[in-house]
Amino acid sequence: MHRYAALLRGIAPSGPNMTNDKLRGVFEDLGFEHVGSVLASGNIVFTSTATDVPALERRIQRALSSELGIPGGTIIREHGELRTLLDSDPFPGLTHGRGTYLTATFLKDGATAPEQLPDQPDSRTRVVGYDPAARVFLAVIDNSDPGRTPDFMSWLDRTYGKDITTRTWLTVQRIVKKLES
Repeated sequence: MHRYAALLRGIAPSGPNMTNDKLRGVFEDLGFEHVGSVLASGNIVFTSTATDVPALERRIQRALSSELGIPGGTIIREHGELRTLLDSDPFPGLTHGRGTYLTATFLKDGATAPEQLPDQPDSRTRVVGYDPAARVFLAVIDNSDPGRTPDFMSWLDRTYGKDITTRTWLTVQRIVKKLES
């Protein structure tokens, strides 16, 4: 059995079809085991014997769309990928806060990795890098002015469209903890 985290795009906890119990129900109906949710923002952990991640992503997304009307994307990472990412400590000495908003933007499995990162996205963003094994961009954002979207986030959207989803570093840590419980 493999432990996976599904990072669902476009989940609004206030949406009547986007509650954790309904999301978990879709995963359970698909035959996955040890299904659990992390926070109320579209993070589902589960076990499966399946190893074809792109096929899992498509299967889950079809079910979410048909059963709950959720059109967003599904991005899956295996427990080992996330554990290795955490162990690499990409944000040494930093604490998540308004001025140091630590983010991880995951690419859909099979998405093309960047040939290069954008040059100096803006003064409010420090791109830590791209981890090819976990297929994730890591950035520190000064989020003290929430009315402005940093250029780096806009670049990600323009380049990868709906084939990405962003989580805070705290959420990634919580997902890994849930996978290990």
